[in-house]
Amino acid sequence: MQQSIPRIVIAATQSGSGKTTIVTGLLTALRQRGINVQPFKVGPDYIDPGYHRMASGRNGCNLDTWLVSPEQLPSLFALEAKEADIAVIEGVMGLYDGGRDGISSTAQIAKLLDAPVVLVIDVKSMGASAAAIAKGFRDYDPEVSFAGVILNRLGSKTHEEMVREALKEQGIRVLGAMRRDETLRMPERHLGLLPVEENAEKNVLCAMGEAVAAELDLEALLHIACTVDDLEVPDNLLQEPPKKKRCRIGIARDEAFSFRYPASIRALEKLGAEIIYFSPLRDQMIPAVDGLFLGGGFPEMFAKDLARNKGMRESIREAVENGMPVYAECGGYMYLMEGLRDFEEKTHEMCGVFSGVAAMTNKLQMVGYVEAELLEDTVLGKAGTKLHGHEFHFSENTAEKKERPIHFRKLRNNATYLGGQSCKNAIGSYLHLHFLGCPAAAENFVEACEQWGK
Repeated sequence: MQQSIPRIVIAATQSGSGKTTIVTGLLTALRQRGINVQPFKVGPDYIDPGYHRMASGRNGCNLDTWLVSPEQLPSLFALEAKEADIAVIEGVMGLYDGGRDGISSTAQIAKLLDAPVVLVIDVKSMGASAAAIAKGFRDYDPEVSFAGVILNRLGSKTHEEMVREALKEQGIRVLGAMRRDETLRMPERHLGLLPVEENAEKNVLCAMGEAVAAELDLEALLHIACTVDDLEVPDNLLQEPPKKKRCRIGIARDEAFSFRYPASIRALEKLGAEIIYFSPLRDQMIPAVDGLFLGGGFPEMFAKDLARNKGMRESIREAVENGMPVYAECGGYMYLMEGLRDFEEKTHEMCGVFSGVAAMTNKLQMVGYVEAELLEDTVLGKAGTKLHGHEFHFSENTAEKKERPIHFRKLRNNATYLGGQSCKNAIGSYLHLHFLGCPAAAENFVEACEQWGK
């Protein structure tokens, strides 16, 4: 069916070009004008959507064709953009960058959603070369609807005039020109931006909104977004959740465990799961639930506080011993190990469900898309089940266990390795999943929780 959804993609030539700052400012500026704007983020990133939520007042949504199939994406997009006046999509890395063969690149998503693309170019230390870059990006794939550019980190009025003139000669429209301003930056740590749950500098958003309102052509951007063709959306939007709940699933949610996809959680709800949030940092024990989902985050930054909460750790360990279904990914997996060694090489006691210590390193251990095959029957599915996911972590597990429940294949280079651990009905690894894109795993997990609850 055809749906009218005003939409625009803000892409960049490469990571670090300033697109997150510009998108966050754009969301703030539009919201301040009374426009109901729905933010999206291309790729698996968890942190940027948090700032999108803070700026727009609506939950950010990830668009990723490895985690969720391309056939499902238009439906997910339409569902999330429902009742919004406009959808603003922030790209990932450079416009044409993604997984192997360009999977889940910003360009792929833009074409899939028939959305116009505005390219952010960091023009610091360049003049007419900016036009050559823009021309190359425009002409690289004629199927991408290239609408114009936003110039970022300009040094002066003269600098701006020089770049504008070169772009004009190539017939490329300038939709904004941002001056260098180092105050418009969010604090960072080893995985990228500081999560919004920990960032008290929310006044920076107002400054970003003011800068964008003053230096971007908002009217032109809105016109571009509102003159797109209707989007063809398959009539298979997520069904309403059943009135009768099948089970209760406890999901860790606090500063230490902030990584989850809202649409992934809703996929569990659509299968009949009632979601109960709890805090491993503050609550003394798990709530009355039939299963646990411990997602990712930054347990390493709160290791001392997690270790102090002995009641919660014992509560989780007892639940696992009693056979409760537990799924843990990345940060949650680290929390379920015997200990966590922080960046200062201090080891803090964790839950002790899985063997070994999660040792933080100064080197990124893994980043990228993976295919995971279950080697044994688990709460996510039977042996042989294949799952799409991604990894991004600086820690490594010190356990010397030779038997691992998951066989991984890196999408980029086809390298393979074994990973994860299992204990009774608990399974954990560094894998991040999106349950909407792994419907069989979602159904299996809900079914396992329902049966245990009975």
